[in-house]
Parts: sequence; C-alpha cells; structure tokens
Amino acid sequence: MTGTKLEHSHIPDDIASRLATGPQASYLRDWVYGGIDGAVTTFAIVAGSVGADLSSRIILILGVANLLADGFSMAAANYSSSKSEIEDYARLRAIEEKHIALEPDGEREEIRQIFKARGFKDEDLETLVRLVTANKATWIDTMMQAEYGMLDAPRTPFRAALYTFAAFVLFGSIPLLPFIFSLSASATTATALTALAFFAIGSTRARWSQRHWFSCGFETMAIGMLAAGIAYLVGHGLQLVIS
Repeated sequence: MTGTKLEHSHIPDDIASRLATGPQASYLRDWVYGGIDGAVTTFAIVAGSVGADLSSRIILILGVANLLADGFSMAAANYSSSKSEIEDYARLRAIEEKHIALEPDGEREEIRQIFKARGFKDEDLETLVRLVTANKATWIDTMMQAEYGMLDAPRTPFRAALYTFAAFVLFGSIPLLPFIFSLSASATTATALTALAFFAIGSTRARWSQRHWFSCGFETMAIGMLAAGIAYLVGHGLQLVIS
C-alpha cells in the first residue's frame, strides 16, 4: 500500500547485504526471562521479609545474597541449556547427513511428503524435490526445519548467560533501592518501583510482538505482583505462626 512504511528495504543490493549476514540469534528471551525472574525473586524476598516483620538490614542481606547467587545460578543454567541446544542441533544434523549418504531415496521421499503436505503436487512437487535435493546443504537445512523444527541460528551460550545475569541483577536490584537509600515507606516504595519495572519489561517486549504495549506491560506486571503477593502472605503467615 502506498505510504505504508516497511520494516526493511527491498532494493536488490540491500536485500543481498541483509541476507549475506545470515539469520541472527535472538537473546530477547534471555533478557526478558532474566529481568522478570530477577524482579520477582528479589521482591518476593522483600515482600516475604516485610510480611515477617524483619529489619531493613536483614532484608538487604537476604536480597543482595539472592541477587548474586540466584542470578549466577540462572546464568549458569542458561549457559548449560544453550550449549545443550547447540550439541543437539549438531547431533541431529549429523544423523541427516548419514541418512542422505546411506538412504538418499528415502530422504527424497521425506522431502516429497513434506512439500506435499504443504499443498504442492504433480509436476510442481517433483520440481521442488529435485531442486531441494540437488544441494546437500539446502536439503539438510530443509530437513532440520521441517522434521525437527530447528533453525540454523545458534545462540552463543556465553552471551545467553550474560544477558540473563545482567537483566537479573539490573531489575532484581530495583526492589532493594528503597532499603539501600533508607527511603521512607520503603516497602510501599519498593512495591511501586517493582510494579513499574514489571510493566517496563512487559511493554518493551511488545516491540517484538503484535500485541499492544500496554497489554504486554500489564500482563507482566500482574504476574509479577501476584508472585510477590504470595510471598508476602507466606512471610506474614509464618511470622504469625512463630509468634
């Protein structure tokens, strides 16, 4: 449509330049997951401690200990899981290479059935099968995506871990700020700041979604504050039991 702004250029040279870099790995989920978990777990400690009527000093000790220990734990887990994904991709790709070498007719039939299921038939179907299987790399890439749902855009385990840890510490430190600076009504201020942090994470996520930014932000804020509310009730309940 005339006047509609497109996301990227379709000039041949621009297309060639963009495609030459290949698919780019996304670390959005690592950032969002780390940020939400950091804010949730740290504020949960704050809420639970306030519910248990603990001092600001103890809240800070527990909060900072969680911030560093849990943040590192999440980063290490993400590193291991990302590395496992890469190793699994390599394993499955090796299987496809072996099958193409030992049973090429069977693999061609798989390609035929893949495109047949997508609506191709007769001469068009056979042309597609011939073209795809004429190039081994294209053949394997097609099988990896269609059979295993895996794309060749591996995420770097170290970067995935770094994004997770950075987001966890950044957003996880927000509930502790009122206690660090000894602000009045620290618990109320921490609640407000954390709610805003949840909303910011969610609304930023909308940049990569078709949903409205307010809807994404409110949803994330609601989930985070629900977790915090549960922690507060548990802490308050335990304080009553112990008393």
